[in-house]
Amino acid sequence: MRITLIGAGAWGTALAIAFAGKHEVRLWSREKDVAVDLQNTRENLRFFPGYKLPESVEVFTDFAEAVAHAELLVVATPIAGLRPTAEQLKLLGSKCPLIWVCKGFEAGTGKLPHQVVAEVLGAQAICGALSGPSFAEEVAAGQPTAVALAANDPVFAREAARQLHSSRLRIYANDDLVGVEVGGAVKNVLAIATGVCDGLGLGLNSRAALMTRGLAEIARLGLALGAQRETFMGLAGMGDLILTCTGDLSRNRRVGLALAENKSLPQILEELGHVAEGVYTAREVAKLALALAVDMPISSAVAAVLDGRISAAKALEQLMARDPREEAT
Repeated sequence: MRITLIGAGAWGTALAIAFAGKHEVRLWSREKDVAVDLQNTRENLRFFPGYKLPESVEVFTDFAEAVAHAELLVVATPIAGLRPTAEQLKLLGSKCPLIWVCKGFEAGTGKLPHQVVAEVLGAQAICGALSGPSFAEEVAAGQPTAVALAANDPVFAREAARQLHSSRLRIYANDDLVGVEVGGAVKNVLAIATGVCDGLGLGLNSRAALMTRGLAEIARLGLALGAQRETFMGLAGMGDLILTCTGDLSRNRRVGLALAENKSLPQILEELGHVAEGVYTAREVAKLALALAVDMPISSAVAAVLDGRISAAKALEQLMARDPREEAT
């Protein structure tokens, strides 16, 4: 299959490496210096050093040339880049199916990725999300990984999963696009909370409680948006939550750890050097929870901490002081 990856960050580069063994792969970079490094050294020195791009992968800076003749487009930009990418595809008149690996709600609109794509390309555009417990570094290294692929067309989801599946990257088709997107979005917010918890030295009991109650928040919001409860027990729900909350490669967890040290958010993001989607998603989740009357105290507390309305330590103290309730609610 002819695949074009849009975005040469860590994920775009990692997936180009992973797909190159079975497919004809093109990688588009917005940054010319990144493209030059990839072409000359086969390494993404700026965003993903230490991993070699196979010689078979072609690198482009011309968007139209990169997507021409593709049978599948994979958008590997942050969610902020999804709408501009879709707009470029609309200008080109592209009808090629696309999937994305970005996770979150669009800042300002609160829309999920599939809503953004439908708004720009139309409801008839075949599209989907690839999501689950996966760090780019491990995918690029060929370590076994399992993820879910959900789409607005179940037949496309199954066929794309079958073609992209490999012995090191297991891909499971899923028919719940909303659930897969919500799981991938909210777990980043909860990873910030877990990082704060660990950074304050509150122990493993606290971490487990935070993750478990966080999963309940994901499910509540997902159900309110029309998702299936079972999705949150799978790869795109519990699986992604566990990895992002506990793995030291998690950018969002690292944001939480730094917040526990009383570092300012601008300083944290500068030191991180990469986008941590949970920072931007937290505000949208808090607004959406309020609008839909969905109880999401952990996510709302994270948004308050990121906005500077409360300290990380005080937020956790307030969460623990909440009145007792039945676990099922």
